[in-house]
Amino acid sequence: MPMHFSRRVFLLGATAALAVGPLRAAPRALAMPSAAQLAWQRDALALFVHFGVNTFTDREWGDGREDPAMFDPAQLDARQWARAARAAGARALILTAKHHDGFCLFPSATTRHSVASSPWRGGHGDVVREFTDACRAEGLRAGLYCSPWDRNAPVYGNVRYNDFYCEQLTELLTRYGEISEMWFDGANGEGPNGRHQDYDWPRIFALVRRLQPNAVIFSDAGPDARWCGNEKGSAGDPNWAAIDPATVPVPGMSSDGVIEALQHGAPHGRVWRPAEVDVSIRPGWFHHAAEDAQVKSVDALLDIWFGSVGRNAKLLLNVPPTRTGLMHEGDVARLADWHAARQRLFAADLVGDRRIAWRATGPRRAVAEIDFGRVVRAGIARLEEDIAHGQRVARYTISVADAAGGWRPLASGSTIGACKLDRFAPTALRKLRVEVEVEDAVAAPLQLRIALYAGAAA
Repeated sequence: MPMHFSRRVFLLGATAALAVGPLRAAPRALAMPSAAQLAWQRDALALFVHFGVNTFTDREWGDGREDPAMFDPAQLDARQWARAARAAGARALILTAKHHDGFCLFPSATTRHSVASSPWRGGHGDVVREFTDACRAEGLRAGLYCSPWDRNAPVYGNVRYNDFYCEQLTELLTRYGEISEMWFDGANGEGPNGRHQDYDWPRIFALVRRLQPNAVIFSDAGPDARWCGNEKGSAGDPNWAAIDPATVPVPGMSSDGVIEALQHGAPHGRVWRPAEVDVSIRPGWFHHAAEDAQVKSVDALLDIWFGSVGRNAKLLLNVPPTRTGLMHEGDVARLADWHAARQRLFAADLVGDRRIAWRATGPRRAVAEIDFGRVVRAGIARLEEDIAHGQRVARYTISVADAAGGWRPLASGSTIGACKLDRFAPTALRKLRVEVEVEDAVAAPLQLRIALYAGAAA
């Protein structure tokens, strides 16, 4: 899969490595990713799997009063989900082990509102078990979502709910082997007693750290990965992987300033919390037969790729199974077609193996030029920093020269990070110039990789 950036982009041969020599910026503390965060972002794409009693009630949010007897996916095949994810170029899946209705897709000692009270597999089934086994069988990372909001639990809205919730998390984090990501949202509606809950997030995060130390923890503002501020499939531009925790407190998601901080991060942020872009392939998050003809087109999914992975974020695309327990054949076909379109777009890098040294043009500036020796036609540029050493570049410009030698700007931006994709009208060029600039709060760039593609999907 040559277009998939998770294949360790700094080991790729078909890119140009630009190493800075004398360029230096004032030494400053720079946020750096952990090994788990680095692997997480290099995966680039994961699939979200929304499945549960809502699938059978045709709702998005259940109320916790559903009869477990309705849950009976006669053809459930988690391997089919995993194969569809691999065919899409994904490296991980995340399953809704419990949604807001409180129905657990695993047998839990905390509640009878679970698969153990359903007719599926004779009451002895465990969707989470089949899901994690399928992920490992297909070479994928397994992640889990467990809603903090529980509209079924009688103790919701009481201090005892934090014990209840941590018991459920302990079951999920100790029964199923390695979990690569724990996904939390801030959903906080009323429980069956009409009360809202004060979640003990420090305790919850500490529990995950203790039981699954290598798991990336996603929530609205971290601690390991943050929300992008919308569910439209678009990261902010610019999008820094670092943030200042003081600007995104938990709770406190209502202010425009907090959303703005989540969308864009901060060039001098103190902690590394890259953005994850969650969006559904359909209008809804759970499967609804009425939406079978409303699956996003390949072009729409490509736009999402450029607006998420192409803006230094990780993409989490939701693909919900049907009541049968299988992903809809139309969704599966669309994933494969989307993957094939990305393969065509990113199959041939025009830059090749050129290794080029930068020339410092100022205390915080550098430039590199690539002479193709012939006229080539390009429509996409990809820039990559080695984010293992942080995110550094604060401004860049891509210029091209035609056969006559005249330079003109083609694309520019404020950040690069793990991947920055720029699309432009197909352009004939002989030379390519990349200029970067580093603001005071960001360290000098160490390495940059450039790839250039024709840009035609067909």
